[in-house]
Amino acid sequence: MLLAKRKLRIETERLTLRPPMHSDFRPWTALRKASADFLVPWEPSWSMDHLTRKAFTNRVYWAQRAVVGGSAMPLFLIRREDATLLGAITLDNIRRGPAQAGTLGYWIGEPFARQGYMREAIMAVVHHAFTRLDLSRLEAACLPENAASRGLLESSGFKYEGVAQSYLQINGRWRTHVLYAALRSDRRGRTEAG
Repeated sequence: MLLAKRKLRIETERLTLRPPMHSDFRPWTALRKASADFLVPWEPSWSMDHLTRKAFTNRVYWAQRAVVGGSAMPLFLIRREDATLLGAITLDNIRRGPAQAGTLGYWIGEPFARQGYMREAIMAVVHHAFTRLDLSRLEAACLPENAASRGLLESSGFKYEGVAQSYLQINGRWRTHVLYAALRSDRRGRTEAG
């Protein structure tokens, strides 16, 4: 059980990726509030208590259990130069056995969008998933009209795989998504992370 107790932390050139902590509540709430108009069109509807301390505390405890249990890797993006919270990335639904796969989700605060931070985080998480977790396949989905997210996935080595009808409820409606995947041994074109 020594591995489970080791702290999960991924360092990149500009970022520290680590699970959320209770002390992140105020910066997280401030960033989510300030970026609400930017994020809401692309996310599941926020619950009434989404920005409360109790909901955040539950998020922190879920993250701790998920990391120890190996079912997910929820990480906050912290800018190393000034310890600013920029967003989050989660490798969720980690499946073992014959699948060896996981699902990637992410968001970034509006002030930090289009500066390469999320691409840096995705590349680090993909590398970690393939080399440390020994996963074989990472999946991601986004709305067809989300050109920024599609471009981000494609520039991070993910390949388009198709469409899933009524895949997730986004902003209160069942929405069709486009599906992407990155494979550890990708014969469709080598990814930089593999």
